[in-house]
Amino acid sequence: MYVIICGAVLVGLLAVAGCVGESKSPVVSASGPVETTLTDGFGRMVTVPVPATEVLCSGSGCLRYLVYLQGEDRIVGVDSIEKSIRPIEGRSYAIVHRNWMVDLPLFGEFRGKDDPEKIIGISPQVVFKTGADGQPSATNADAIDKLQDKTGVAVIGFLYGSLRTDDEKAQMYEGLRLMGKVIGKEPRAEEVIEYIEATMADLEARTGDIPPAEQKRVYIGGVSLSGAHGIISTEPAYPPFLWVHANNVASGLGIAHVDVAKEAIVDWDPEYIFIDISTIDMDNDGAIGQLKSDPALKTLSAMKSGKVYGVLPYNNYNINYETVLADAYYIGKVLYPERFADINPVEKADEIYTFFLGKPVFDELNSPYRNLGFSQIPI
Repeated sequence: MYVIICGAVLVGLLAVAGCVGESKSPVVSASGPVETTLTDGFGRMVTVPVPATEVLCSGSGCLRYLVYLQGEDRIVGVDSIEKSIRPIEGRSYAIVHRNWMVDLPLFGEFRGKDDPEKIIGISPQVVFKTGADGQPSATNADAIDKLQDKTGVAVIGFLYGSLRTDDEKAQMYEGLRLMGKVIGKEPRAEEVIEYIEATMADLEARTGDIPPAEQKRVYIGGVSLSGAHGIISTEPAYPPFLWVHANNVASGLGIAHVDVAKEAIVDWDPEYIFIDISTIDMDNDGAIGQLKSDPALKTLSAMKSGKVYGVLPYNNYNINYETVLADAYYIGKVLYPERFADINPVEKADEIYTFFLGKPVFDELNSPYRNLGFSQIPI
């Protein structure tokens, strides 16, 4: 029996608590709202009303953070991606909230292409904005300053981060804390961070003692990035593999998304292949069709043994962190079933979705992909 111990996690949380921008003491303006001046994720000093009750979220993934913090009732407008209901929807927060979000005013195009005049018309108290390229560049800070100057609305910028490295994780936590501070959801921000840390600690407790020689050799193909991709699309630092101590045969190629040569996959000859099931948006089912039809790929050990499995896509308008965590439990169950004997991956996924989004959505995410997620793919 493995137990999640949150107490130890809190020690680690204290170490990164300083990531939130410094703030000055709140003051009450003549018109009544409580205001505070804080430093955003780009080092900009911004004065904002706290708690802000009318906000916009601009840029990839920004609105997802607001939903994590249970602040969706603060949304007064959306970008273009939130105005469409698509037959296949990989953004789990959108599945939960899209039916009413489509009726909100439009303030710009997706990926942070804001329309200042529309923002002025909506008149939010605050605009949250994720960095365009994931880096604290002067270009991002300048663009945020210009938007603030054009609209007269306070703009809070931050980096979206990731769970691949400690630095990127710190960026993610800073963004959550910053948004939590502005909308008055600081306790919820800490709850989300603690949940993530405790979940990763549980995965570590289950698999951390596996000797390198006994770690399964694995490959993830068809990884989505701004659309569907084929078998050569992979992530050398795929977080679920890191957390369950699987031997990613593509590791060593950096931490970002890469396309590898088909010949490299043959040379690596992984024992297990996992497929990001968004690949079926391509002709001939993308990576799945390539595995079935390519003579060289048919020689792989994973193909001969039938050890090919589907995982849910998590790259959809930036990283869906709840899906990353859910995928990790499924992968752990496949590779080391005795260490995950108490885990039903689908039930665990819905537990995770419910925590982050308030609703279990595994079936709604998986069914448009022909229920290939969390299943052995027939090859």
